[in-house]
Amino acid sequence: MRLAIGAYTATSAAGVGLQALRDSIDNRQSGLRRNDLQNCDIDTWIGRVDGVEDVSLPSHLDHLFSRNNQLAWFGLQQDGLLQSIAQLADRVGPDRVGVIMGTSTSSIGRTEEAFTCLLPSGQIAEEFQQQEVHSLHSPGFFVAEATGLTGPAITISTACSSSAKVFASAYRWINHGLVDAVLVGGVDSLCMSILYGFHSLELVSPELCRPFDRRRNGINIGEGCGYALVAREDLLPDAQFALLGYGESVDAYHMSHPHPKGEGAVIAIDRALERSKLTADSIDYVNLHGTASQANDRTEAHALARRFTDKTLVSSTKAWTGHALGAAGILEAIITLEAMRSGINPGTLNCGQPDPELAFPVLTDNVSQPVRFGMTNSFGFGGNNASLIFGQMND
Repeated sequence: MRLAIGAYTATSAAGVGLQALRDSIDNRQSGLRRNDLQNCDIDTWIGRVDGVEDVSLPSHLDHLFSRNNQLAWFGLQQDGLLQSIAQLADRVGPDRVGVIMGTSTSSIGRTEEAFTCLLPSGQIAEEFQQQEVHSLHSPGFFVAEATGLTGPAITISTACSSSAKVFASAYRWINHGLVDAVLVGGVDSLCMSILYGFHSLELVSPELCRPFDRRRNGINIGEGCGYALVAREDLLPDAQFALLGYGESVDAYHMSHPHPKGEGAVIAIDRALERSKLTADSIDYVNLHGTASQANDRTEAHALARRFTDKTLVSSTKAWTGHALGAAGILEAIITLEAMRSGINPGTLNCGQPDPELAFPVLTDNVSQPVRFGMTNSFGFGGNNASLIFGQMND
């Protein structure tokens, strides 16, 4: 089974909406900046979305206020997405369209704020008493209410693979007839827990991240959100792209380090290929997890070498956006769809000295080459791995 992909949009440090993202990639212009998050003194670079703090929620959504939900609403308003959602819901009924969101830490930034504003009694101030916000399911609550969709709604939190797994769950929901279509998405926003947490793991770089470069020394955290409508083919006859297959695995090798031989990654890749009925040689472009940490890049290159040849172009785009954690999967899926649309395969920014010890070469400069089939890899803490394969709808 293949599923049609209709309207989609992305908002990140690389740009708000698709045109801004396209311009960033075409011009090889990173959205990263020196850390300027208020009250955060970590020496690093971040991928911050301008204007989030100025976003006003509609009055009926005020009870769900958080910076994460401001970002989610900001993204929903781009590229005519809300209109596309409404049109599809009118056709099949809002109860036949599900919502599946991915996130890593949800609205934990709002929870941090609540604890800094405790009343003298030690109680949480009334303005912060938001049960549906202080929850991992906050994005699912918010997006369902913001769009008026009344089908099933869930939020997936499997670290950095969260918003890649939304496609897999949508595939299953539609395949089993639970719904006719799903709005999939992901959102994660910058906050203290994220930055100081990764800093404590010694994974944050004080420099611009350099995926697959021999000088790489850590990641740059980013924020962002993205959405896509996924549906039965007959519901989106004008769709240009299709979800052909997905693969998931959990190797549980270590809480924060990938399996050194990439075992879980290979399983996810293989399962995606099996479902799509494609071979590795059929894949034209792979958007890599590519975080710029020593262990991740080494492991992913090892896994690639076990399945692909240099006929397939591969790159990491995290030096454009920063590592958006729970939103990384959806952002990179959309970047892959954009590569299929334009034929521009993005190179790996800041990889000026590719690591000669890595087992598979990565693309460093943008290359114009048609992409018939594209794959994305998203690998999260605890060995939560996901690979997705997309194709042109007319194939």
